[in-house]
Amino acid sequence: MRYPLYLPGESRGGSAVRLPDVPLLVLVGLTGVGKSSLLEALAFPTLPDRRELVDRYVLPLFGAVPPLDRKARFEITRRFRETHPGGVAEILAKALVEPVWPLVFDGLRGEAEVRYALDCLPLARFVALEASDLTRLSRLLDRNDWFDQMRKEVSGNIPSEILRAADGVLSKTELQTALSWGYSPEDLLAKLKIVSEERKNYDPAGPRKLLGDSPRAIFLDTQTLSVEQEVDAIRAFVKGINANH
Repeated sequence: MRYPLYLPGESRGGSAVRLPDVPLLVLVGLTGVGKSSLLEALAFPTLPDRRELVDRYVLPLFGAVPPLDRKARFEITRRFRETHPGGVAEILAKALVEPVWPLVFDGLRGEAEVRYALDCLPLARFVALEASDLTRLSRLLDRNDWFDQMRKEVSGNIPSEILRAADGVLSKTELQTALSWGYSPEDLLAKLKIVSEERKNYDPAGPRKLLGDSPRAIFLDTQTLSVEQEVDAIRAFVKGINANH
């Protein structure tokens, strides 16, 4: 079940309260890390996700109207963070919600957003999902989501563009593995650019720096755990929170 999230300037529900005053379970992780599959299996109540918050709150600030390709969205959210370093977490801190538990938000990215959430959402707990860039690339290629679109800005030949996009993202061995999967060079380049652009905006290691020793967080390696194991770990985490409050 999805619960409403009332943003600044929007009419509120009669029983809605400030989000910082209620417990919240926040998924943290980059594109392709496995959040959607986990949410479906977990079947906890959810809030509108990150994508919708950007559509409703961030894009209008810049006169942008969805749908936009991923590169355009990265550019706009980068501009938003210039004046709002906490990114999407700042939006959450200003929002109102119905007080239910457990309630899940998908999701935050990068060190700055997590730091802001730690400070300004004192009752929030964090589920950090991790996977290698190669694994995330594979999942992006497999999921065929209309959202995963990038403008075609090929300045040279596609193999050269693939090498350029892979630089600093995939090792030579990982790139050879990706090339062996049999996807068209155009598809591989488009999805690789998403992984590359996201890395420019959000350090994948940032959340672990902040949350690694925090009792408010658990980390799940989605490469080695099944979705069922992830669900069991989260349910145990939530049970522990209930026992302590």
